[in-house]
Amino acid sequence: MTAQKGLVFDIQGYSVHDGPGCRTLVFLSGCPLRCEWCANPEGMEIRQQVMFSTTKCRHTNLNCTRCLDACHQKAIELSNDENILKIDRSICRNCETYDCTNACFYEAIRLVGKWMSVDELMEIFNRDRQYWGQGGGVTFSGGEPFIQKDFLLEVLKKCKKAFIHTAIETTAHVATQVLLDTFRYVDFAFIDIKHMDSQKHKEKTGVGNELILNNIAALANSDWKGRLVLRMPVIRNYNDTDENVMSIIRFMKKLGLFEINILPFHRLGDSKWKQLGLNYLYSDEEGTSEEKLDHIQDLFLDERIACYVAHDTLF
Repeated sequence: MTAQKGLVFDIQGYSVHDGPGCRTLVFLSGCPLRCEWCANPEGMEIRQQVMFSTTKCRHTNLNCTRCLDACHQKAIELSNDENILKIDRSICRNCETYDCTNACFYEAIRLVGKWMSVDELMEIFNRDRQYWGQGGGVTFSGGEPFIQKDFLLEVLKKCKKAFIHTAIETTAHVATQVLLDTFRYVDFAFIDIKHMDSQKHKEKTGVGNELILNNIAALANSDWKGRLVLRMPVIRNYNDTDENVMSIIRFMKKLGLFEINILPFHRLGDSKWKQLGLNYLYSDEEGTSEEKLDHIQDLFLDERIACYVAHDTLF
């Protein structure tokens, strides 16, 4: 990683749920958290990732072995018992050419992540801005955008010079001064609160919450003029208790914060985990019920905190 280039694992146009108006959404690779329910596991590390979809693979019915033949690292092998192709990820991590992804005609094996310069991103933004309409702009997500803090800051500065509205979706798990310096170029922010108990936070995300809560407080008490909306993914039997919600409410009221967006759990990341050769612990978990979402929303509303459910927002 350099200050001039950043690793981007996806760019989505016409996004209407990640900040005000219509936006271009940029996903930057790398994250300090390891949330067990993560919907974007391909963005956890700052490296390109090989994803393998067994449902798209044509070896079983067409006897295709193009990826196997192309892999000079011998990371792909044929399982004689099951007659399917398998990838040895420990070998795959050391590859630099990813020849297998170019060999596959069926996109069963594909490379995720592209190193891009600031100017390359700005070209995309300038192309898209005619479609944003009033109030739209660019949102940086991830992964965690602050993992590539130098690249992020450089792009944000270019956006402000081009009069582009900027938003960020962040865990806020970053050095406080870095966050405050970067937010000088941010107009709108979502910051996640996974759990108010630090030990429980660490159990499911791999890190405690002290730095995150301190950064939210530092931002709330700073002279930043942007709009801050907290976010909470609702995970059953983890952070969906009244006790945890009331703790968030007390934290918000103490800081004078009054907006939160609660997100129902979904299994959209399930196939991605499998394509990366990872075990997804939430494969059998059902989506959050409307009753639970309504109840949590009522707890916030009763305390005069605006609570937006899923994509039902006023952005």
